[in-house]
Amino acid sequence: MGQYWKWLGYYLMIWEIVLVLGVVGSSTHLGGSGSSWKRSYKKIVKQINGKGPYIGLITVYPPEEDAFFSTGSFQPDSDYPFLDLSGRRFRVGNVYGKRVIYVKCGVGLINAAATTQQMLDVFNMRGIIHFGIAGNINDSMSIGDVTIPKEFADTGIWDWLNPNATVDSTDIAGLDVKNYNVPEGGENLLGHIGFNFEQFYSNSGKPNTAQPMVWAQVNQHWLHVASKLEGMELKQCVNSTLCLEKKPKLVVGLRGSTSNIFVDNAAYRDFLFQTFQVSSSDMESFAVVMTSLSNGFPVLVIRGLSDIAGGQEGTNTIELFGSLAALNTANSVIRFLKELKAFDDSNYSYM
Repeated sequence: MGQYWKWLGYYLMIWEIVLVLGVVGSSTHLGGSGSSWKRSYKKIVKQINGKGPYIGLITVYPPEEDAFFSTGSFQPDSDYPFLDLSGRRFRVGNVYGKRVIYVKCGVGLINAAATTQQMLDVFNMRGIIHFGIAGNINDSMSIGDVTIPKEFADTGIWDWLNPNATVDSTDIAGLDVKNYNVPEGGENLLGHIGFNFEQFYSNSGKPNTAQPMVWAQVNQHWLHVASKLEGMELKQCVNSTLCLEKKPKLVVGLRGSTSNIFVDNAAYRDFLFQTFQVSSSDMESFAVVMTSLSNGFPVLVIRGLSDIAGGQEGTNTIELFGSLAALNTANSVIRFLKELKAFDDSNYSYM
């Protein structure tokens, strides 16, 4: 008889979890509906967080997600494999013994910042790794290479001025549209662009007071761990008939740019490199880094180069080599987590 009640108890516990996950999965915002939902939600989050802290893994869109799960390294949590919040699925599990929570944020700065903030607010986190593909801005880099930058600038925060105006002296850079007239000479009604800086708020700064930020830097200890990845084997071929001309490499310590712009223009590509000395261009990284820093969490970014951002002849190569760049990136993330585990096990503090 005792066994009967024992198994009945297990059954009821499992059924409660299924019901709660169903409610959470159907909710489109944190509040849900009703006090019972809130109690169930808090109970599940408490159970998940009790197994933490976690490393957050944030990628952007389906091909990157497919590449990450194709490695087979992510092992879902046996009790709570995922939690759906605000339309996003936060997957709970581990990679090489490191407790992780993975999520796909969606394209652009707003999606990236909102997802990062939600992850840090809801879950018991110890840091964030952001990864995905990017455009190559640096001629010394090639398609298929992986970059782990030391810092990022938001190159999409502009003052767009009239033709007769001048760029403000406080702006960090300027672009004169008329310099790109063909044929050369004459005015251009698009005028001038002055590149501004971000306003950075943080839990370590003075409340309600922003600091100007041009470069958002990743965690230096994690960057040191990432340096151990240089020289790792990266894939050269998409399939048996489509391969890169030379073997890809992983480089640590360059600069990256972020804006809500998919860069596929040779002139603007050259401007970004010459003006900001960046090597990659994407649409999310600065937001993830800035949000993590604002909350006081370590962060690292790993990006695979899928195209040369308009520097090519003909069509952009993202459709040809995007999947290869995504896979090289995913394998680099897995390798970093393995190195980070060894780093942590040495009892060295990375904070």
